[in-house]
Amino acid sequence: MSEGYLKGRIRREDIISAAAVLYGEAGYHGSSLREIAKRVGISHAGLLYHFPTKEALLAAVLERRDAEDSVREQLSAPPGLAVLRHFVALAEHNVRHPGIVDLYSRLAAEAVAEDHPAHAYFAKHYREARESVGQSFRVLAETGELRPGTDPEHAALAFIALMDGLQVQWLTTPARVDLVGSLRFYLQTLLTVPLFP
Repeated sequence: MSEGYLKGRIRREDIISAAAVLYGEAGYHGSSLREIAKRVGISHAGLLYHFPTKEALLAAVLERRDAEDSVREQLSAPPGLAVLRHFVALAEHNVRHPGIVDLYSRLAAEAVAEDHPAHAYFAKHYREARESVGQSFRVLAETGELRPGTDPEHAALAFIALMDGLQVQWLTTPARVDLVGSLRFYLQTLLTVPLFP
């Protein structure tokens, strides 16, 4: 690996890090490539060498976010208690890394607009999360581990909404919101078995 390639890779990672912070602070639309370049200490042209468009940089930021919060890993777990435990583990990870939550919450709110570059990403992410949790609740209903009368689809929607809402509340008043504890409590109210034995 050449020294030039290594320096370029390090610079690329620096740009992604600066963009993630700025997107978390000001959102995608409230950020500019010039401001990101300034934070990294390079020229605007230098940034464009690595990321020719703002959309390309956003894609790199979201790709890193996926790697950091283990979304793909949690969705690949066998449906049932394992997936629910993965979501609790994700919340525990997010509490240790508030920047990820800030970034996610800010961009997700913006991406409601269909013309937002991250709209398709978040639509897919939420669909996969709902399907994963919904499938887990369906499996638990079949085994008698979901409380009788609990609708798996409604429970999945409510859980995803609760997780998002709690994360936003936790960002604004972390001392008053027990993100992990609240998620564990909600999930346990739906189950006839201990979520964590």
